[in-house]
Amino acid sequence: MDMLHYDFMIRALIAGLITGLICPALGVFLVLRRYSFMADTLAHISLAGVAFGLWIGVAAEFSPLLTLLVAMIGAVMVDHLRVRSRLSAEALLALVMSGGLALAVVFFGLSRGGVLDITSYLFGSLMTVNAADLWLILIVGAAVLLFLLFLAKELYFICSDEEAARVSGLPVDLLNRIFILLVAMTVAVSLRVVGTLLVGALMVIPVLTSLIVGRSFRQVVYLSLVLGVLSSLLGLTASYQFGLAAGGCVVLVALAFFIVSYGLKGLHTLFKKRSLVKNE
Repeated sequence: MDMLHYDFMIRALIAGLITGLICPALGVFLVLRRYSFMADTLAHISLAGVAFGLWIGVAAEFSPLLTLLVAMIGAVMVDHLRVRSRLSAEALLALVMSGGLALAVVFFGLSRGGVLDITSYLFGSLMTVNAADLWLILIVGAAVLLFLLFLAKELYFICSDEEAARVSGLPVDLLNRIFILLVAMTVAVSLRVVGTLLVGALMVIPVLTSLIVGRSFRQVVYLSLVLGVLSSLLGLTASYQFGLAAGGCVVLVALAFFIVSYGLKGLHTLFKKRSLVKNE
């Protein structure tokens, strides 16, 4: 508990709690729509925003806002291409992801002294979450939770049958646009805690674990939130204790939950088959 004596650790834990809550909450709908790589795509676009800010010399306190803006612009572009382009979703996401990563590499190369800050964005860091980052995470977290609180049923309807949702009169295009903007904002503010390379995993892995255990959509959502929060808090604690990258620890904890759930589910299925054979 000595870690609670440090302000940076308290900020990191609060940020981890919020990101662990909102990442799986949005990830449920990404997985249901088979857009699991959307988070990784937007993370690479956000990294390009970080690198661009370092290149043009944006002040440190304004860098998160620039990253947020670039992520939202990238999200609008991805959504526009998704609707208008004939390319498959996987090809489109791979195209934009590659472009975002290429821009990030170029801008980092053009910036002077920016290389020292790359690792915190790639893998997450406890030390770099400042008060401005925390406030931004809280604002984005509140926006995401309010949106899902009032429109979760409509999003589930769209995920289940988009054409039927359009026929019923739902503003599908508007809801899709707002949703992808919220995903972009969540990814952008999560970079400091989880890192560019791993933020997508925090959105997807708790959801996959919940799909193994949960028997209804409601159970999947609640389990995803619980597992996301536990993965973040336990991972950040392990990061502090062992001096490891925050994002890696968070994702490894989430993977551990998945492996245990998958193993227990397999054992349950095996015992059930054996009991049926014995009864016959």
